Amino acid sequence: MLRGYLKQFLRDLRAQKLRLALTLFGIVWGTTAVSLLLIFGEGLQEHIDLSMRGLGENIVICFPSRTSAPWRGLPKGRRVRMTAEDVDLLRREIPELTGVSEEFRVHTLRFKVGRTTVVPGFIGVSPEFGEIRNVLAEEGGRFLNPLDMNQRRRSIFIGDELKNDLFGGQDAIGRYVQIGGVPFQVVGVMRPKSQDMNYNGPDENKAFMASETMRSMYGNQYVNNFIIQVDDASDVESMMRKVREVLARRFRFDPDDEEAIMMWDTTEFRQFLNTFFLVFRGFLGVTGVLTLVVGGIGVSNIMHVVVEERAKEIGIKMALGAKRRYVIGQFLFETGLLTVLGGALGLAVTYAIVRAVALSSLQEHIGTQVMSPTAVGITTAALGVVGILAGYFPARNAANLKPVEALRL
Repeated sequence: MLRGYLKQFLRDLRAQKLRLALTLFGIVWGTTAVSLLLIFGEGLQEHIDLSMRGLGENIVICFPSRTSAPWRGLPKGRRVRMTAEDVDLLRREIPELTGVSEEFRVHTLRFKVGRTTVVPGFIGVSPEFGEIRNVLAEEGGRFLNPLDMNQRRRSIFIGDELKNDLFGGQDAIGRYVQIGGVPFQVVGVMRPKSQDMNYNGPDENKAFMASETMRSMYGNQYVNNFIIQVDDASDVESMMRKVREVLARRFRFDPDDEEAIMMWDTTEFRQFLNTFFLVFRGFLGVTGVLTLVVGGIGVSNIMHVVVEERAKEIGIKMALGAKRRYVIGQFLFETGLLTVLGGALGLAVTYAIVRAVALSSLQEHIGTQVMSPTAVGITTAALGVVGILAGYFPARNAANLKPVEALRL
């Protein structure tokens, strides 16, 4: 039976080359549309998610500000001035926090190596900062450690772009930088990372030193901001509440006063993006499937034409004893074969486009695209459903023909 189906298909292929080519093109176009939309939607989401992780995972950036409401006889508008000791208080009072780090900043110091001079962002932090903010060292170096902190060492960790500005292509680890005329040793260079979200500039252009060293050398007393991190994003709101309560007792302000300690919950935006991309990828998938359905309708219309052309042939076969399932099988076989060939060509075209994008500079903006099993699976499933439906209805019409009426056509 299958051999007979194949012979019939090859005979039609020789007789109707243009028609079959156009049918294949419709399936290839629909398959490519579905797979590309799904793959690029998934790649773009992963790219943006990776860029957000460059800022840190499950973190809240806190900025001490002014009270906005009176509290127990104290007026509103009071400044909340936090020190490193107040950050230590949070560590002791809220052990559930994964990490806490203060930040002190100095903006006017000149960094000099040879004849090169730059004025980067200069930040004093705790050793926890590197893990909290995904500021990780390249091989051969390290981030600041507790000894740098306790011994007030003149050690600095620099961003990869700042390293290029100061040292060019040379190795920077172990070398010295004159900062305001004082030598500091470079103990590490940041591993390049993607970072679309930041505050006070991207990390690649900054230098970091132990906060105790910065306090002792430059007289920083009050923190510019501090960062807290939790294990689970679902715990962020409760931890924010606890932080405000601890600091409200320390500085005597209303625990519900959100302006006293301004907090940027980075997980909120991430949750919004996850929801957005879920809807966005669903939209892309539906759009691609509809494109494939249009191709399927074209296949179905062509198969209806084939049924009309073969009406006499079908009548003869049925008059000689061919069963309905044989006639249905013939058209389903041809439609299925066209669908498989078109789908394979469509996936091949998709793969070629994905590889071309991977070799270009576009992936810096839209992420790395891969032929994910999810995208291929959804495309294959949609292709199978469309192929079966496109072939079934013409096949049913062919099988319902009465031999006498078919011979008259």
